[in-house]
Parts: sequence; C-alpha cells; structure tokens
Amino acid sequence: MSALTLPVAGGGTYSYTPRTEPSSYVAGGAPLVSRTVFSAAHVVADPYADTSPDSPAAVDWDSTLAFRRHLWSHGLGVAEAMDTAQRGMGLDWAGAAELIRRSAAEAKAVGGTIACGVGTDQLTPGEHDLAAVTAAYEEQLALVEETGAQAILMASRALAAAASGPEDYLATYGHLLRQATEPVVLHWLGPMFDPALEGYWGTSDLDAATETFLEVVAAHSDRIDGIKVSLLDAQREIDLRRRLPEGVRCYTGDDFNYPELIAGDAQGFSHALLGIFDPLGPLAAEAVRVLDTGDREGFRKLLDPTVELSRHLFETPTRFYKTGVVLLAWLAGHQSHFTMVGGLQSARSLPHLARAYQLADGVGLFLDPGLAATRMRALLDVNGVAQ
Repeated sequence: MSALTLPVAGGGTYSYTPRTEPSSYVAGGAPLVSRTVFSAAHVVADPYADTSPDSPAAVDWDSTLAFRRHLWSHGLGVAEAMDTAQRGMGLDWAGAAELIRRSAAEAKAVGGTIACGVGTDQLTPGEHDLAAVTAAYEEQLALVEETGAQAILMASRALAAAASGPEDYLATYGHLLRQATEPVVLHWLGPMFDPALEGYWGTSDLDAATETFLEVVAAHSDRIDGIKVSLLDAQREIDLRRRLPEGVRCYTGDDFNYPELIAGDAQGFSHALLGIFDPLGPLAAEAVRVLDTGDREGFRKLLDPTVELSRHLFETPTRFYKTGVVLLAWLAGHQSHFTMVGGLQSARSLPHLARAYQLADGVGLFLDPGLAATRMRALLDVNGVAQ
C-alpha cells in the first residue's frame, strides 16, 4: 500500500505507510460477563439534507441504527442520546427523542442492551426556575421509561444555572429518583466535556462536590444502578467507587485512563460507559472477553495501546472529541461520508485528524485498511495536501 503524506501542526508533512493487515476483531463471541460495557454511540448525519448550523439535526436513520447493530453484534451495550451523539451540540431534544424511540425499538428487535440519556435540553436557553428544570427532567424520564430502556440521568445545564447551592441538587435529584420505576445510572459530567456544567453539585470545589454527589447516591441507592463519572481523574474515580453503597456500580467515563480503571485493583473495579468505545467497540469487546478469563495482563495488552489514540481524540477542547469519532467511523466504512450534525466536522484541524487516522491504523482498528487509506487520501486531497 502506497504511503500517505500527512500534515503536522505548524506546517510541514511526513510520510506514513498504512498497515495492510485487517482488524481481527469480528462480530460474535461469548457474552461479556465480568464487566458491563456501554458504548456511547454517535449519530450519522444525512449528507443530502439542505441544512445550516442553526437548523434542526438531519439524521441518516438507517446508517445510525446500523451502527448500533454493529456495536450490539460485538456484545456491547449502547448508551443512547448522550453527548457522543452530539446531544446539546447539534442534536436538539426533538431529535434526541426520535433517536431514543428508534434505537430502543431496534434494541428490542435484536436483543441489544440500551440505556438512554435523560436531561433538560428541551428548555430554551436562558434562566429557568427549579420547577421548570424538574418538569423537563420528568418529561424525558417518562419517555425513556415508556420505551423500556434504562434511564441515564445526565447533568443539566439548566440545573447548573438555576441551582443556588448543593441543597437544590439534593432536592431535584431526590425528587427524580423517587419516581424512577427502575434503577438509573447517575451521570456526573465534568466541565471539560461541557463548560456550562462548571460548579455542578453546587460548587467548583471537587472535594465538596463529591460529598454532595455521594449524599444523593447514599440516600437513594435502591434507585441507582450505578454512577458514571466523566472527570478524567482516575484517582478521584477510584476514591469514589470505594465509597459507593453495596450494589451501586461505577461506570467509568474516563477516556484517558479506562484500561486501569476497568481492570481494577484488589478493592474493586469500574464498569464502562465510554465515548471512546464507539470507535474501539470490537477491540474493547475482545479485551473484556480476555478479562472474563481472569487474564488482566492480556486485557491490558490489548487495551493499553489504544490510550494514545483516545487521549488524542479527547484532547482540549475535549467537547470536540466527537469529530474524531465520526472521522474514524467514516474511515472504517460504517458511513459513506464525513459529515456531522451542525457542521461539526470542521471542529478539529486537519493535522489533528491525520494523527487520529495514523494512531487508529497503528492499533489495527480498520477491518479494511485499504478503504481507510483511500478515504484519508481523499480528505487530504480536498484540503490541499498533495499526495
């Protein structure tokens, strides 16, 4: 396979020869048993829709659902309508509601595991009182429960703006958890993923915020399946999971440190609900099957080499990691184009995307390396990098 000329930040190029061996991670295999693993899946935009960044999202439903079937075929659960699906960054509540309905129905049809995000993004930007925030949460919780999917109570920009202190979080989450019909996943998303969530749980002091968060969990542990922690702080997550009530799981959302957190230590481990498991799905599933045999070293041998790719995709500004995720889905052949809801394909630089391609190819993510190289060459050509 001929070499590609890839750009580097600040100017200049280098030559990269793609690998020729296809990915060996095929669908099927034994169910995952030692860890519960969700991939937060992206949506596929409709490239033929005549839209603008201010328009409602135009989704290619066939390709979007096909990608979810791909994840289920490898034994992963799907975390639907989360930030990886551009929730709050191009996908509005109407689009998210339709996504939840369609994906939940598809999960029932194929026997896939699904959990869906519950938030408050139907509220217009601006100030809202706590009653309005609570009502918005209730509307979304009811929809998710009607579909039969598990609910993920996501962090709310509106609640962050309306709450005057920790007591407002305790009251709001307590009200919602008391009416949940099935145990939910409680999600703490850090401001690196969404700057509007700065000061969540009533303070920017993470130690104090942790205490409020744990107070919610302790008071309603019978209504909480687990917590998802997305703070990119491995030690804080470890400390948190060691303090959880019995029966409440920790789902790592740490896209920087997931191998060590999932592998765990003598005092416990994390399950997973990760955006990086969108492109890594087949490899991640194979790694967990190795872990199921008790082979922690083999698990780390498979998953550790992917961390450099993940840290690259999630580098600052972290909220734009979705662009690299969709790039890799296109290169891997899961969709026919590199177009995103809201035009977000422009959110990362060409050198960033080129590095993402090289790292993904280097760890053997592509079932068809030739297709990935051809598509990457086309992207480089249209952006003026002579090949």
